[in-house]
Amino acid sequence: MPQGKIKPLSVRYGLGISDHDSEGRLLTAEFESFYLLSGYVPNSGDGLKRLELEKSKPVILTGDLNCAHQEIDIHDPAGNRRSAGFTDEERQSLEKNFLSKGFVDSFRKQHPGVVGYTYWGYRNGCRKSNKGWRLDYFLVSESIADKVHDSYILPDIGGSDHCPIGLVLKL
Repeated sequence: MPQGKIKPLSVRYGLGISDHDSEGRLLTAEFESFYLLSGYVPNSGDGLKRLELEKSKPVILTGDLNCAHQEIDIHDPAGNRRSAGFTDEERQSLEKNFLSKGFVDSFRKQHPGVVGYTYWGYRNGCRKSNKGWRLDYFLVSESIADKVHDSYILPDIGGSDHCPIGLVLKL
């Protein structure tokens, strides 16, 4: 859990594209030694395009990416193979657009064999029976991945169909 809070140097809202900026899809907070991005990516969409921020500082992208990347990230991979959020195309897109472009999935790096979900549908008591998906991520630039002390999920905190996730950096 966090020991202290630091305030960002600046905060920007949106992608710089007026048609999309009012949708609240991206927030960029600049800190002294990194950028923190929080975003929402619709199912089967093009995803966020990597920003040119990495040229000056490492980037941390966080948010609901609406894609369970690996079979361990979803409760029933065989039964959900064609479900939005777990299609081969979406999983390949996450790999192609982020993980093969210099971002690291901080939770999976820290906990390679751990089943941990961040989303449970409201129907059929999915949360109670832990039939979930890991859709929320901290993707960090490779250059800062070794500074990740922990990446964690807080599944017992309710109030939404998603739960909070956290990241601890040792800078």
